[in-house]
Amino acid sequence: MPSPVAFPQEPEDPMVDVSTSIVIDRPRSMVTGYAMNPLNAPNWYQNIHSVRRLDQDGFGLGSRTAFEVRFLGRNLSYTYEVIRFSENEEQVMATAQGPIPMRTTYRFEAIAPTATRVHLRNDGEPTGFGKLVAPLMETMMRRANMADLRALKGILENA
Repeated sequence: MPSPVAFPQEPEDPMVDVSTSIVIDRPRSMVTGYAMNPLNAPNWYQNIHSVRRLDQDGFGLGSRTAFEVRFLGRNLSYTYEVIRFSENEEQVMATAQGPIPMRTTYRFEAIAPTATRVHLRNDGEPTGFGKLVAPLMETMMRRANMADLRALKGILENA
C-alpha cells in the first residue's frame, strides 16, 4: 500500500495548526468506536459531504478513505491514509492526495469511566492559494472543528 505523499512525519513548523477538544459523557470505547470510523464523518462534520472507503480490509493502519468536502467556498476532494492507529486511543490520518497537505489527529482520553476527552488536531503546510489564506483558514478551521466536536457530543450523548 503506498505511503502518504504529503508528509508521513510531523511537519517541523506547520503553517496551519489547530487544536480543539471537548468532553463527551460516554465511555471511551463508545466514543472511539463512532469517531474513528470515517464512514460516520458526514454525520458530525459540517463540511464533509461524502466518504468512500478505498480498500476492503478492516479499518486501521494503512487504510485509505476518500472525502468530499466544502471549505472556504470550494469543493475539495481528499484521500486520507491512516498513518498511526492505536485502538481506543489515537488515530492519525494524512493526505495521500488532495489540494492541501494536512494531517488530522484524534486522541481519546478517558477522564472517568463514563467520560472521554476528545482531542482533535489539524496541522499542515498549505501551498498555493491555501498558503495565502492560512491565517483565515486556521480561524475558520478552529470554529468548524469546535462545531463538529459539539455535533459529535450531541450524537453520542443522545444515543
